[in-house]
Amino acid sequence: MSPTLEKVCAEVLKRVTPRTEERRRILRLAEELKKKVQTAAEEEGIKAAVRVEGSVAKDTWLSEEPDVDIFMRVPPTIPREEFGMKCLAIAKKATQGFRQVERFAEHPYLEAVVDNTRVNIVPCYQVEPGEWKSATDRTPFHTDYMKARLTETMRREIRLLKRFMKGVGVYGAEIKVGGFSGYLCELLVLNCGSFIEVLESFADWTGRTTIDYEGFYAGRQVDLRRIFEEPLVVVDPVDKGRNVAAAVREERLYDLVAATRELLKNPDRRFFYPPEAVALNTKDFISTLEKRGSTIIFVKFGKVDAVPDVSWGQLYKSRRALRQMLERHDFHVIRDSVWSDEERLSMFVFEVEGRFLPQAKRHLGPPISQRVDCEKFLQKHSGASRTVSGPRVEGGHWVVELKRKHRDVAHLLTEKLRDDRMHVGMANLVSQALAEGFEILANEEVLELYSATPEFAKFMTEYLKGKPRWLQ
Repeated sequence: MSPTLEKVCAEVLKRVTPRTEERRRILRLAEELKKKVQTAAEEEGIKAAVRVEGSVAKDTWLSEEPDVDIFMRVPPTIPREEFGMKCLAIAKKATQGFRQVERFAEHPYLEAVVDNTRVNIVPCYQVEPGEWKSATDRTPFHTDYMKARLTETMRREIRLLKRFMKGVGVYGAEIKVGGFSGYLCELLVLNCGSFIEVLESFADWTGRTTIDYEGFYAGRQVDLRRIFEEPLVVVDPVDKGRNVAAAVREERLYDLVAATRELLKNPDRRFFYPPEAVALNTKDFISTLEKRGSTIIFVKFGKVDAVPDVSWGQLYKSRRALRQMLERHDFHVIRDSVWSDEERLSMFVFEVEGRFLPQAKRHLGPPISQRVDCEKFLQKHSGASRTVSGPRVEGGHWVVELKRKHRDVAHLLTEKLRDDRMHVGMANLVSQALAEGFEILANEEVLELYSATPEFAKFMTEYLKGKPRWLQ
């Protein structure tokens, strides 16, 4: 480790390590909530083993950023269709009087803010390893596994890795981010030994990487490749059939690789605490748009009525479908993105080379050698209303120029989203939101929304810069 990097890490570690009084407060809060959940479960007639899990239980949480995870381990005899809602009712009772938000992973759970601390109350089944009935059943085993192996030094290294991943925007396994979970960070440090060694392993990335700490697949590489297809595979030590890195999207993985190389080359606090995003003023925003010379099209619509993990999955799926549709109609998409405040407003963003295409497009017909197909081609296009020029023979093929049906990208999107949403491939809940109404905006037409919505303005500023905040 270079002296500069060592100094940066020491400064960050001092900031992310909880102080004694903060630690006491969080542990006290966790115990109080554990008792309240236990009491609420008993009052509802549910026999539950209540435990503190996650980073607080493993002492890998970051100062000023604690998440308290309380798990209810309930008997496997409770049917799945009742499991989530019964436990949700218990969680709500235990945190009555505090702000509550229903979340959804594989099943419902509750997020509450208690004494300015985010708390997750999550149900799972009390089962033996390998007999999983829900995805969260593994969590208590993860906690026990890590607690038995982590040293105090490793906990410090994990805190550095988590803060670095947060700083470069790759932390969080939720669908919106598609990044690295806290448990994955812990496994990376356990495997590599230190924060720096994790950095160096990713900086040397050349392709598919597998970490099998328990050696489940020793000498069985063919089986491992058959079971797991992702570019990063970290075999779960408590479940050999699970890849802990399965939620990591390729772009987040490559973001991490790029960031680790830059940090090792130019150590700086900005990788851990990047400068705050500051929106351009309206004059500079318009000027920046004009200088690009492209057309940025915005599809503005309302909230997708679902919990965030579901809504973001549907938004990403719909964005991909729309991009494919635009490119099938010859609009070259330079970049695309999606933004949502998760409460009232959603937005697809497509940057195309130009809003309008030429009136005519070249259409290549069959080769002269295919006599029957040539006859069909001539019958279809000779004197047809859409034929602008041709048919004629060029390079051994019949060729024709046709009048485009869609020249304006805004009109194309309007037509498809109004009349043909499902055929385009829009996800169901996004389609429902669009059916309630949408608006297509081009370039500076988005200015009113930009001025009235600070978070969208920051998002668009970052989009226009097109450069991560950690990169100088």
